[in-house]
Amino acid sequence: MIHLAWLVLTLALLVTPALRAQQFQPLLDAERRDLLHEALSGEVAKDHVVQITRHSRIQGSRGYRAAAQYVLEQLRGAGLSEEEAFIEAFPSDGRIHYQTWQAPSGWDMTTAELRMVEPRETRIVGYPEIAMSLMTYSNPGDVTAELVWVGSGTRHSDYDGKDVRGKFVLATGYGGAVHRLAVLEYAAAAVVCYLDDDRAAEFPDMLAYTGMWPRPEELERVTFGFNLTRRQGEWLRGLVEAGERVVLHGTASGIGLEPYFMDVVVARIEGSERPEEELVFSAHLDHPKESANDNASGSAALLDMAGTLKRLIDEGRLPRPKRSIRFLWVPEWHGTMAYIDAHPELTGPALGGSYLANINMDMVGEHLELLHSRMIMTRTPASVPSALNDVADNMAQMVDRLDVRTPRGSLSRFNFGVTPYSGGSDHMMFIDRKIPGMMFGHSPDYTHHTSEDTPDKVDPVELERSEIIATAAMVYLADLSEEEAVELVELVSANAAGRLGNAARRAGRLTLQVPGAAEALFEARNTVRHVAEWEREAVRSVLAFNGAPAVRAAVNAAEQRLAHQEESLLDAIATRFGDAEIEVRIELAVEDTRVPERTTRGPLDFDLPASKLTGAAAAWYSSREFTLNGNQRFELVNFIDGEHTVSEIRDALAAEYGPVPLGVVGRYLEDLVRVGVVRWK
Repeated sequence: MIHLAWLVLTLALLVTPALRAQQFQPLLDAERRDLLHEALSGEVAKDHVVQITRHSRIQGSRGYRAAAQYVLEQLRGAGLSEEEAFIEAFPSDGRIHYQTWQAPSGWDMTTAELRMVEPRETRIVGYPEIAMSLMTYSNPGDVTAELVWVGSGTRHSDYDGKDVRGKFVLATGYGGAVHRLAVLEYAAAAVVCYLDDDRAAEFPDMLAYTGMWPRPEELERVTFGFNLTRRQGEWLRGLVEAGERVVLHGTASGIGLEPYFMDVVVARIEGSERPEEELVFSAHLDHPKESANDNASGSAALLDMAGTLKRLIDEGRLPRPKRSIRFLWVPEWHGTMAYIDAHPELTGPALGGSYLANINMDMVGEHLELLHSRMIMTRTPASVPSALNDVADNMAQMVDRLDVRTPRGSLSRFNFGVTPYSGGSDHMMFIDRKIPGMMFGHSPDYTHHTSEDTPDKVDPVELERSEIIATAAMVYLADLSEEEAVELVELVSANAAGRLGNAARRAGRLTLQVPGAAEALFEARNTVRHVAEWEREAVRSVLAFNGAPAVRAAVNAAEQRLAHQEESLLDAIATRFGDAEIEVRIELAVEDTRVPERTTRGPLDFDLPASKLTGAAAAWYSSREFTLNGNQRFELVNFIDGEHTVSEIRDALAAEYGPVPLGVVGRYLEDLVRVGVVRWK
């Protein structure tokens, strides 16, 4: 039975923030709010979207370089000098590594076409007419061959009893994975893949973006492949399964794979008082034509934001920010990793650095009515607690109360949510360097990575909303006054109390998830203790923006309140379980006291450690025993600081995501040591 005191305390902690939410107080003053509302333009950003989508912007390609030059030209036109806006280029040949990330090969193609020869002559698809029809990182070639259906084409069993040597392979799997098996292992000539999921069933005439992504040892053996729509794929499959002999003729011409460069466009507005302290915006510029929302929208938003801030400052309408503001247009993940590798100073306060926040704009212009979507702002993870989350949330609530309209925009109501941390974009790179990073995006979006991601589905109204939220958050933090900082401490601590109350609720549910009272008690207390400390760290993070005595006093008071709340919750947990003295470690009191430390910078390549292991060691990562998802693996590595033990890392991970076996964490870390990206201290 739930103890009455536990119930009353938990409800009180949850109700209080709800009442506060009804009395919304914006952090940003009305003058700056109205100025940004007037000056930032979703219409201008939409025009940038249209221009950017005219380029097929594959990482390391000449098309990407053309798009990067467009961005730089627009920055120049907005008045940014050569010192304020420039391009940093990084070699990209498919072999060089930036920390654990292999750079993609350069790539350039001119034309490609897939035709049916038998049982009748007809053209199926062509490039660059449909840019996503040619698998990225394909090489030139000319093949006339019979078509063989292999199902998903991503498992060895798909090829049992089938002779694909020298033939076209038709499959529903991801293009690169199909090519790796069909061509590189079973000697097929080329691959043809089509989208076969729920989206494709509803929209049978769109095709998906897939690519080869060859490994260094595969570069010389890459052929080519085509992406088709579900309607086309099912038509070809039906012919083959009906016993028809289907012969295709595929051609692809151009340079293909080549050593080239990844360009990162940099713009910087220097701060007036603390220029060495920076706030960073990022957006990835890459993806094939058109890729409008993903991510011409984020890149276009940054262009308007940078140009608008420059203009407002030059006109004297907005004071130059006290801290510097940096804008980065990057090739997703790979280019950001190259940039971080070249700039070891790019670290957050926890690592002694002066980069204080990152907002990553990735898919920020979705037309809510057409895509039935919602703006999602992902919080920083527990490994990097920050007031940035509360600032962004407050700015979004502020925009929700503005009437943002444009002549060509939608009439949609604003719909947004602040969600727990999730990866999937370049904010991960900054978080790894202990720079608090949030991602602004939209979900769901059925057009994601398909030929349907076109400019008509980008809404100037939603672009402008995204721009105002992001710009307001950074301008506010760049100039945070003592009075504003005290108010921010109060906001963060109030929200922290609610989050800690929610953590207590999660802790209470552990009795249903963890067998045994002792283990459940440990996990419940572990959750509350960690969340309480993370929330205190979020309050303390305000000091990075203003460390005045009054702010420190407010932080100390807030920390004491949270400590009292933590103590009350722990007492309630003890009362609920009936024995305050039980204290155990997970897995029969076994404790792993080894201390890991990193040997690389930046997030680990997603395939590590499995890609560097063989046999049973690699197979474990595909088994049911390995229970860590991508976000958990990312966080586990973030908790490695050369101070905490394996058991302490497990406890932190369990507090954030729920109980996880110590043995799984230990084995994962052992494998990271085995492949050389971690060592035992």
